[in-house]
Amino acid sequence: MSGSLLAAITLILSLAGPVYRMARGPTVFDRMVGVGATGTTTVILVCLLGRIAGRMDMFVDIAIAYAMLNFSSSLVVAKYLNAVRGESAR
Repeated sequence: MSGSLLAAITLILSLAGPVYRMARGPTVFDRMVGVGATGTTTVILVCLLGRIAGRMDMFVDIAIAYAMLNFSSSLVVAKYLNAVRGESAR
């Protein structure tokens, strides 16, 4: 088994913690941390899969697009939560 494949399997197994936090987080912020950790791990996993497939150029482009989507969605949710909490605090 190659080192890249072993690293990919390890990353897939390490997703159990963030997925659990997304599903069972006591607060919305815990769930957001789980989503962020899952997104980051997925970006690394896509790059590793590109190395395994031998098409690193294509997979890095996909990983960059996914990272930008993950970041922008985190900003949108944070802005929404700030607006909702700001209205309820008044």
